[in-house]
Amino acid sequence: MTEHTPLPLSFHARDPVKVARALLGMDLVHLHQGRLRAGRIVETEAYVGPHDLACHSSKGRTPRTEVMFGPPGHAYLFLVYGMHLCVNVVVGEGAAVLIRALEPLEGLEDLRTDGPGRLTRALGLTLKLNARPLDEAPLFVARGVPVPPRHIEASPRIGVDYAGEWAAKPLRFHDRRSMFVSRRAR
Repeated sequence: MTEHTPLPLSFHARDPVKVARALLGMDLVHLHQGRLRAGRIVETEAYVGPHDLACHSSKGRTPRTEVMFGPPGHAYLFLVYGMHLCVNVVVGEGAAVLIRALEPLEGLEDLRTDGPGRLTRALGLTLKLNARPLDEAPLFVARGVPVPPRHIEASPRIGVDYAGEWAAKPLRFHDRRSMFVSRRAR
């Protein structure tokens, strides 16, 4: 078993685009039913705050989005279409970073992690982890090996066509060397 050192919550307390890029190469770790499951983050999307029409906080503070307005470094989990769970890292002030894909490291052998719903299933995440700090077990972001800027590719986010001009903004980032990204840039 590999040693995973949690990142401090302060790592996430900055501009969402910078956090989305900096998370590439870090590890997402979940202690699930006594087993460690971990993957290297290879794809993210930045949701930059209430003015971003693709961001959940653009609809205001609700019971669902309250965690997005809380302290940075907490998990924001939600269901899409009532069945696909997604995990985000809150960066504060209504902004968060969606983790879209992982490269399997431990406990994820033969499981698909190339998409937000697939990675949460593979890790064994549930809505019970919503609003928890991401610097301690059972779910945390750990220090990894940052992806060099020359290997980071930016493109529009996926599935936000409803967001007007925000749909085309290059706020999706991935490690172009990884075969585990959910979708290649066009």
